[in-house]
Amino acid sequence: MTTDTTTPSAPPVHKTDTPGRTSTRRDRKQRTPGKRGAGSYAVVAAVTVFVLAFLAPFGIILINSFKTSADYRANGSLSWPEQWNWDIVADVWERVDFTQKLINSIQISLGVVVIAVALALFNAYAIGIGRIRWRTAFLVFFLGVNVLPQEGLVYPIYYLFKEMGLYDGKLGYTILVGITYSAFGTYLLSSVFSSFPRELIEAASLDGAGRWTILWRIILPMSWPTLSVMCVFFFVWSWNEFLYPLVLLISNDQQTVPLGLSVMQGQYTSDPTAMSAAALLGVIPMIVFFLIFQRSLTRGLTAGAVK
Repeated sequence: MTTDTTTPSAPPVHKTDTPGRTSTRRDRKQRTPGKRGAGSYAVVAAVTVFVLAFLAPFGIILINSFKTSADYRANGSLSWPEQWNWDIVADVWERVDFTQKLINSIQISLGVVVIAVALALFNAYAIGIGRIRWRTAFLVFFLGVNVLPQEGLVYPIYYLFKEMGLYDGKLGYTILVGITYSAFGTYLLSSVFSSFPRELIEAASLDGAGRWTILWRIILPMSWPTLSVMCVFFFVWSWNEFLYPLVLLISNDQQTVPLGLSVMQGQYTSDPTAMSAAALLGVIPMIVFFLIFQRSLTRGLTAGAVK
């Protein structure tokens, strides 16, 4: 007779949750998605107050832009208009020749963006990717250009433009501002390109790609978020420039929007409602610009946050 030598199978072991897991699961079950803590409401309230405080000046400008002068003098700047004056915006538009000023600002700002971004891209490609000699010295030079005050450069630039025949011309002014802004763009892009993965460049070089091919096919597409932010910043900065165009653009048909709006206030005369309408006309193009390029700006600012 044979005896069964097999050992009996062990009874099944039921897994039990650890006390920590059990408490965590119970907490998850007890939580409801609709409930919020006091801290969340405090944050929402603080953000709401901040947004209202930020939008309050724009609301005041909007209200005063459609008031009559008598209404403004009688009730002040914070009152609601007793009678909406829709003709004041058209009057300001014709008085400052806003159409020509708007065209000049758009042309100059777009030209500045093209010149500044192109120069910054080439300079940063040579410094950050090419690793040229005296790299640190060049970066210090471009950083120094950014911190120079405009008041110290106006006098030599004025006489330089006079001698070169560029005075009172949009072309010379656009080149000047584009070169000035390219210093900041070079400093910014150089720091981005210095951390660029060298493996991609080496692999492209082994495949026979030249420097221009690497720039246009690899560097430029991967750096587009940063370049888009630079384009937005350069456009806004050049649009709001006042000192350089005040000195270099003296003709009425060459002036930009900020200069055209500055004529609304004289030394002894002032019309608050007309100034409010002029300020409204000046800020509307920037609001439209941000609404159009909001997605590009957001992508550029968040680029590199999550790899």
